[in-house]
Amino acid sequence: MRVVILPSEKEASNFAAGFIENFIVNKENAALGLATGSSVLLTYESLIKKHNSDGLSFKDITTFNLDEYVGLKPGHTQSYRHYMNHKLFNHIDIDKKNTYIPECFNNDYELCCENYESKIKSIGGVDLQLLGLGTNGHIGFNEPTSSLSSRTRVKTLTENTVANNARFFDDKEFQPSIAVTMGIGTIMDADNIILIGLGKHKSKAVADLVEGPISSFCPGSVLQNHQNVVIVLDSLAASELKLYDYYIHTEKMYLKFMC
Repeated sequence: MRVVILPSEKEASNFAAGFIENFIVNKENAALGLATGSSVLLTYESLIKKHNSDGLSFKDITTFNLDEYVGLKPGHTQSYRHYMNHKLFNHIDIDKKNTYIPECFNNDYELCCENYESKIKSIGGVDLQLLGLGTNGHIGFNEPTSSLSSRTRVKTLTENTVANNARFFDDKEFQPSIAVTMGIGTIMDADNIILIGLGKHKSKAVADLVEGPISSFCPGSVLQNHQNVVIVLDSLAASELKLYDYYIHTEKMYLKFMC
């Protein structure tokens, strides 16, 4: 596990965007796993700038999103299809026919989840998975006590997650408490993973993920078992890491060696 700690949210997000850019440039027809939420917003903004200013192209990219709420239509302002279109897809040259979200339009959720898994496998799997991290350690909508080998499925959200996401919904607006999510096993199948953690409110979850025991109580901790994972943090998100100084040192040595 490579842990990269940078002073600010912007610097951490720019690093993540640069990492994704290098991956796209060097991997033909890459399949990217994408996330939503506040943690990845600045990264998407940076990728849009790279597209507009540097000519970074997404036209041959296939994407698979981690999750989607149950009960929201694609055009709903809080759906993750709407989020992806407005925060990224509408601003780059990606073919939206190659952008997949675990949506279900006929209420056959079991088949929807099976089809999503099959689609990922049909293109050879996810090459690079982007993740955020919940304050309770969830990745995707895999809440605490989720099976570490789980596949794409319907998941009930915890009160903590619902409360944290309530700010995105109007007071009288329906807020889903159920979602379809890639499973932890599905996420771990990705060849490479990059996770972004930003802000003091994520510091406990970050410490549990990086330095705690591997446990379903912190689903993100399973990433300790992945051979190609990069954890990108701002200084506040990293503030509870016991080996903070060591990670700073090892990253300096990594960059020295790579150069």
